Amino acid sequence: MFAAGSATASSTPTAPPPLTITGSASRVDGDIFIAPYGDQSTYANGPEILSSSGKIIWFHAIPVGEDAADFRTQTYDGQPVLTWWQGTGLGGLSSGTDYIYNDHYQQIATVNAGNGYSADGHEFLITPWNTALILIYTTATANLTSIGGPADQTVIDGIVQEINIKTGKVLFQWNSADHVPYSQSEQPLPASASTPWDWFHINAVKVADNGTLLIDARDTWTTYDVNLRTGQINWQLGGKDSTFKEVAAPGQTLDSAGEIFAWQHDPQQVGPNTYTFFDNESSGTPLLSYSRAITVQLNFRTKVATLVASDNQPEGLSAAAEGNAQTTLNRDLFVGWGVLPYFSEFSPSGSLLFNAEFPAGVNTYRAYQQPWPGSRPHRGR
Repeated sequence: MFAAGSATASSTPTAPPPLTITGSASRVDGDIFIAPYGDQSTYANGPEILSSSGKIIWFHAIPVGEDAADFRTQTYDGQPVLTWWQGTGLGGLSSGTDYIYNDHYQQIATVNAGNGYSADGHEFLITPWNTALILIYTTATANLTSIGGPADQTVIDGIVQEINIKTGKVLFQWNSADHVPYSQSEQPLPASASTPWDWFHINAVKVADNGTLLIDARDTWTTYDVNLRTGQINWQLGGKDSTFKEVAAPGQTLDSAGEIFAWQHDPQQVGPNTYTFFDNESSGTPLLSYSRAITVQLNFRTKVATLVASDNQPEGLSAAAEGNAQTTLNRDLFVGWGVLPYFSEFSPSGSLLFNAEFPAGVNTYRAYQQPWPGSRPHRGR
């Protein structure tokens, strides 16, 4: 075990939080991408690249009062780039901008939401055809008398936009309220009609192998497969109206609601009909006593979804929000534990290879392990 990094309290901190790393260095031939936030009286927030042994390669401190999220490397116009969201209100009615930097750490583009909206920080994805997929939270008023609610309930709807990065033009827009009934929500109604009801809580959009979108909603316990041209839902996994019967393979466990996942994040297609998820299993009251990263196989002929593998939080803890699970180049699973101050790496057999811990009060929304061919500034821990 060793401690990486240090920080000194000041009126405007410039250093990132330290890490305590257990186990050997990550075995993937790549670097670690995180965006630690919290406790800005002591540490700076911002996107950060670490070597596999935990040494700082690059850190970009952002202004006090702002957060960064979904920091990673992607490909834009055939070149490796760094991307992240930066703004305020992550996890609620957030407002911010998505940034693209080149491999010399120079800003080359920004992406903003269109149609009068502001970008949320849960996802900033560059597509294989060089457009951007972003998420938006917006308020509206809904008549919920059909589900026992008021006629004028303030609701928070989730929006996906596809943006032309060069022009800022909105190419596609999908609003949860147009396609998903409010009755699918697992989030209790608030006591007051004027209190915004976060019924959907969109938190991810991915491009599936066949070009459809995987849209994830934490508060309906559902991942939706969506047609990118029409917005039509092709199938949905989890929640109250799942297309699939959910079962567990031998040695695997459904939660107390009989579900494969609940309050989940970050669907990723990793093979034919095979997907990974970060399974929170809690929004404060756990359905399982721990969070986990899971692998699910879908049988479209029998309409059965099978939980085939899970990697549990190493300390047996429950993450009430955030998190991701990334399959690396050598098929390990790299997991960010959301609001818990940890990120980890597991082998394909489920062995814990690497575990890192932030100080109390600090976490990263997601954590990634990726190759990065960018220049190596001379900054170490």
